[in-house]
Amino acid sequence: MAESTPERAILIAVEITGRRKEPDAPDAEESLGELRALAESAGAVVVDQTLQSRPSFDHATLIGSGKLEELKSVVKAMEIDVALVDHELGGTQQRNLEKALDCKVVDRTQLILDIFARRARTREGQLQVELAQLNYLLPRLTGRGAAMSRLGGGIGTRGPGETKLETDRRRIHMRIKRIQDDLAAVRGSRGVQRRLRQAVPLVTLALVGYTNAGKSTLFNRLAGADVLTDARMFATLDPTVRQLQLPSRRRVLLSDTVGFIRSLPTTLVQAFRATLEEVSEASLLLHVVDASSPSAAAHAAQVRQVCNEIGADSTPQIIVLNKADLLAGPEDDSGALARRLSGEAAGAPVVSISARTGEGIDELLALVDRILPADPVEAACFRIPHTDMAAVNLLHEYARVTREEFTPDGCDIEAEVPASLLRRLFSYRRPA
Repeated sequence: MAESTPERAILIAVEITGRRKEPDAPDAEESLGELRALAESAGAVVVDQTLQSRPSFDHATLIGSGKLEELKSVVKAMEIDVALVDHELGGTQQRNLEKALDCKVVDRTQLILDIFARRARTREGQLQVELAQLNYLLPRLTGRGAAMSRLGGGIGTRGPGETKLETDRRRIHMRIKRIQDDLAAVRGSRGVQRRLRQAVPLVTLALVGYTNAGKSTLFNRLAGADVLTDARMFATLDPTVRQLQLPSRRRVLLSDTVGFIRSLPTTLVQAFRATLEEVSEASLLLHVVDASSPSAAAHAAQVRQVCNEIGADSTPQIIVLNKADLLAGPEDDSGALARRLSGEAAGAPVVSISARTGEGIDELLALVDRILPADPVEAACFRIPHTDMAAVNLLHEYARVTREEFTPDGCDIEAEVPASLLRRLFSYRRPA
């Protein structure tokens, strides 16, 4: 079946003049560039963009009547299908823009939600995205469509309009309740899985970082996995967990999660709280930063903000400056960036790597080994009865077995065992 024709898009942004700018806030051009990347990730073809400077947002249209008249002719002449606005629009603003421009208008939050909806593969991810979309839509119902746009507009409009609006609200509330119930079941299942993992206390590492910082490439490099890597934003949405063996032969769990972004919609942060539990439950965060980006410090600040929102602000972290292979020559200021990020993260250690080429990976693993909660490996001998072959499986899975012999009394095993597993199997230990 032939693919549908990509939508032609125009980007719209407003720069507020005279307002004091936050130290790490992106400038309007940079934000517009990020909107372009989001648009392309959503499958649109950007054919034009406009940046307007004004002292404040227009309450009715965000951009004001003068700019709106200018855009009307542009949209018509260039056959624009969708106008993408780099701000969150109110329901009235969106409706006024759509009416004036005679094309679909999508704000930044809706665009991110659309990308998430395209990328969600698991049932949990799809439910979380739908929940976020419904929570976003609910306060914007009034005025969406002719049947709901003329409440109180005269004889014959009040009753049916109110009924239609309230019916839609009721349906959305009911759907939200069903999704929340389904997600509660998912969280229960995830909690069971986490308790099973914690029965053999494997330490968990979580990769966090701004979208497109290279987390999935690093995940594949460390864990030998095949997670999708793509230059598009939010190429990886559903979380993935794999085992990783450190230089000390300890085994840990490595979790790859969704990338963060500036102004990540609150509805998404709330909806993906179950997924982000992998971050809040981790013993160590690997905060991946695109060191080649001029906005690296601002992106790192956004990631710290989201970590604070999900209760992971006190979790130890290593700052991983990725894409070192793209840094060369006199413009390489990664040292200054490392010092700044370390200071802002309470002295967190910093390591420079290239997930693509493998540069610095050994140094990163050695650093993880030093920082992780102590779980030293020790050589030990065990005699395990035939009635507990599960203990034998644990040794094969989480330790390095050097000798194994089955006898009439059970199984004699010699292995190099992490202290956490040794405590669990202490009753089976025997002298060497």
